[in-house]
Amino acid sequence: MGFWTRRNWMTLAAISGFIAVAVGAFAAHGVKDPKAQEWLRTGATYGFMHTMATFACATLMQVGARRARLAPAFFLSGVVIFSGSLYAMALGAPRWLGAITPIGGLLFLTGWLILAWAARGVDPQAG
Repeated sequence: MGFWTRRNWMTLAAISGFIAVAVGAFAAHGVKDPKAQEWLRTGATYGFMHTMATFACATLMQVGARRARLAPAFFLSGVVIFSGSLYAMALGAPRWLGAITPIGGLLFLTGWLILAWAARGVDPQAG
């Protein structure tokens, strides 16, 4: 199965969650610029949301939705691109970097569609 195991996805999700909380705290207590605060909060919110979605994938895999193993790649790549570009701009990167932010959003949307498809693989008799 290689590197992309459920265990490694959950480890990466936990690290992503840590970063989201740290960035959110930094936005609240360490940044004065309102635009930078907004970018950091938005990135942290979406990062944390998709961290939790990655954990949901692990749960769905446990109940038979094998296709859920495909979604974490989209969720966590989306966090890197969407949240990462917002974090970078808040910390002084050029604003043109915001042009890649929507790519992260598309990755999030793809992950959710995969998760919906995966949920269809859960045995309806199982509960």
